[in-house]
Amino acid sequence: MKLTVLGSGSPEAYVRRASSGYLVDVGQDCILFDCGGGVFDNLLRSGRSPSQITHIVFSHLHSDHMMDYARLVHAAWDEGGAPIQVYGPAPIKAINAGYFGPEGVLAHDLRARTELPQSQQVWLARGGTLPRPWPEPVIQEISSGETIEGAGWQIETCRAPHAQPFLECLALSLTFEGKKFVYAGDAGLCREVEELSRDADLLLHWCYRLDGEVVTPEMAETTPTPSQIGEMAKRVGARSLILTHFRKHMDDPEHFDQAKKKASAAFGRNVLVAEDLQRVEF
Repeated sequence: MKLTVLGSGSPEAYVRRASSGYLVDVGQDCILFDCGGGVFDNLLRSGRSPSQITHIVFSHLHSDHMMDYARLVHAAWDEGGAPIQVYGPAPIKAINAGYFGPEGVLAHDLRARTELPQSQQVWLARGGTLPRPWPEPVIQEISSGETIEGAGWQIETCRAPHAQPFLECLALSLTFEGKKFVYAGDAGLCREVEELSRDADLLLHWCYRLDGEVVTPEMAETTPTPSQIGEMAKRVGARSLILTHFRKHMDDPEHFDQAKKKASAAFGRNVLVAEDLQRVEF
């Protein structure tokens, strides 16, 4: 498996980091975990085209995890790509219809592109045929405890404490040919995520605050520090750990080095901090 980081940041507008997005090559498939703002542009910078994405799997539906969804689906459709397989918590079906349905926000654009003679001519010149259908991603809503089966790979899910009860939030574990990748989403520490992460070859875990930062009890419960994440990764026997979802102030050199040192000391081996366009094979 190969991981390409397309977005390692937070909702903050930040030139160094796009919002959440992680592309995993597995067999013949390209699976995108989350699709936040800036992920589309980084997909192009990584040398990929939108129509190469075979699956999108959402951990949850905060905007910084799905803002570029419509752009990606529209661009893949415009390239003539196969419908993308989309998995995510409810209400992903309603969100998709809000973009691409008959009364969706893109309906006027889609009518023009599929019905205007000039646009039809462009489409035919690309090798398309008429009538031209609208984008039709294949969507399946998922909940904690469900399993997604692919071509030789499998994704397991569990509840990730984060934004409940307003959003269902998941952690995701991908296995293929004896390798295991765990994307914890925006998870607080809990037994379910620990069990899902057990013996991971690569654990990708959000890190939204530093050791020593003073926060409310509610925030502390759902935002583990670098040292707490490192301790958890050690407990579950993860072979490697990458921290992601860094905020602007956490990239100050002193804070950045502190986060790496705290996590690495707790984990017992070197911990990486994700960077946009970083590639990791495992």
